[in-house]
Amino acid sequence: MRPETEEDVAQLIRTAREPLSPVGGGTRLRPGEGQGERLNVSGLAGVTLYEPAALTLVVRAGTQLDEVQRVLAAEGQMLAFEPDARPGSTIGGVVAANASGPRRVQSGACRDALIGLRYVDGQGEIVRNGGRVMKNVTGYDLVKLLAGSRGRLGVLTELSFKTAPIPPCAATLALPGLDATQAVAALTSALTGPYDVSGAAWLPGQGALIRIEGLEGSVGIRRRALSDRLAPFGEVTDGDGACWSDMIPRVAEGDLWRIVCHPSEVARLLAALPQPLALDWGGGLIWVALPSGEVPRLPQWSGHAARVTGESPLTLPAPHPVVARLNASLRERFDPRGIFASESSCKPILQKNS
Repeated sequence: MRPETEEDVAQLIRTAREPLSPVGGGTRLRPGEGQGERLNVSGLAGVTLYEPAALTLVVRAGTQLDEVQRVLAAEGQMLAFEPDARPGSTIGGVVAANASGPRRVQSGACRDALIGLRYVDGQGEIVRNGGRVMKNVTGYDLVKLLAGSRGRLGVLTELSFKTAPIPPCAATLALPGLDATQAVAALTSALTGPYDVSGAAWLPGQGALIRIEGLEGSVGIRRRALSDRLAPFGEVTDGDGACWSDMIPRVAEGDLWRIVCHPSEVARLLAALPQPLALDWGGGLIWVALPSGEVPRLPQWSGHAARVTGESPLTLPAPHPVVARLNASLRERFDPRGIFASESSCKPILQKNS
């Protein structure tokens, strides 16, 4: 099913008798998602409002992400949360996954740039929440709730964002001699200083990577000061060749897992995991590959883990009872008919304090 208008989406949901799976480009689906009949919203495409002077963009959910980025770049602007532009990705899929790149440590997640949306709930009702201005405090903040809901609460049809200017200058410092555990201390030191860091990651063979952006003079001053601060951790080199546009690793075999945690917990988690493929967000995001069908055996921590790629079926631990009750309550309110296909092996492993 490929509706062309918001009302078409609503009508399809009202008359549906089997579970539906809303998709855009389908590039961010996890194992177990998309099992119902596909409701393809890529027909709802196009920019409906763009005011560069007001840093405001309104766009339909099926619009290709690379098209959104081209429109913004023509005016020297960007989506500050830096989503990875994988081929075929739509802006609705970005919001449904709350997809956020390395700049999250400075600018926040996708949901923090989202100021309004329109969606269709499980009863076929068209709902609008938020607005087209940055200061909007009226009513319930469904904008934040729908971002990251992965199509389980409604079908996104239109999205409003605050945009940001593209920094005129950027520099990356590298500490190539650090392993993943050692890198977290260096990344934390950089992030807790007055350097306005916009990227803090670790990659095998490249070590710790720290990015700063802004006006050329400011970047130069901060680069020198940051190099001095990082000197006790090891040799500081030029890391400007680092590719920040896509920090998500690929695996040829096995399953790719995404683990979110507090940086102070990284050492304990890494001790229970194989060599990580990457760290991002100052250590708050761990990418690791596991043998097909294997679940990470981790100590208690304050975040969650989810399998991103893989084919084999998994039996995952149930969410914490409080989380399960909240999820069930939301599903009952937004989708009382259970029309949106529920998650399977894509379900995060939620911990008590997440």
